[in-house]
Amino acid sequence: MAEKEGQGGALRIPTLRGLEAELAQRIAKAPLRLNEYGYDAYGFHPETAARMLVPAALLYRYWFRVETHGIERVPPGPVLLIGNHSGQFGYDGSMLGVAMLLEAEPPRLVRGMAEYLFWRTPFAGVAASRSGTLVGTPENCVMMLRNGECVAVFPEGARGANKPFRKRYQLQRFGQGFLRIALESGAPIVPVGVVGAEEQQPGFANLESFGHKLGLPSFPITITQPWLGLFGSAMALPVKYHIHFGEPLFFEGRPDDEDAVIQRHVDTVKDAIATLLRHGLDERRGIFS
Repeated sequence: MAEKEGQGGALRIPTLRGLEAELAQRIAKAPLRLNEYGYDAYGFHPETAARMLVPAALLYRYWFRVETHGIERVPPGPVLLIGNHSGQFGYDGSMLGVAMLLEAEPPRLVRGMAEYLFWRTPFAGVAASRSGTLVGTPENCVMMLRNGECVAVFPEGARGANKPFRKRYQLQRFGQGFLRIALESGAPIVPVGVVGAEEQQPGFANLESFGHKLGLPSFPITITQPWLGLFGSAMALPVKYHIHFGEPLFFEGRPDDEDAVIQRHVDTVKDAIATLLRHGLDERRGIFS
């Protein structure tokens, strides 16, 4: 990641308009199929997305100071990015998406898969669609991959994101759905290890039963939530992110194979991510550097 410097070596943060223009230029280079109204088949709108991605790009460069490793391993065409999930708030997915847009050549738009809860919340569903996110159903995922898209999935789900700090970098149970999708679509899987997010918002406990009563997948207790309300849920320490991309993995078989067969493939992906995490932890200098 290249930082821009001005006279005397001081860090120069670009204007918001300049950053938006840079994002727009990168989006314009990404492989997209837009209709006559400037939207793609899933509701993505480049101009709207460029504006919406400015806060994420600022976090990427100046708060989390993200570094990517091996991003050139992501092949063109349909691909599943499978990563570890952590950090309570979903900054890891956002930073992965910005990385692929700003660092990959050519830039790639990462299609995120979100809970239907977003589309039940005023304005959130439209915003998610305009930035390239779809409801996380297997049918949507297969459809996008068959159309050559890059899709990110975190198979741990809330189990990984909301685990307590004492279990940091310990991968939780992976669902099998992503592997069945890979087999059905024929898309390769690129394992991704995100180092840094585990420390962004240390959690003490996760009151899942209480969260379910509120219609939420979990109810984590962290250093900032629920004490600071909605603001506390989005707060994150300025940890340094390192995103490690592994070699593409190709699997053969039927998407309706027995669970035991699918699980062996899932374990292969999980082991690859665990290896990336171990190497990333060994190589980093510290939590904030």
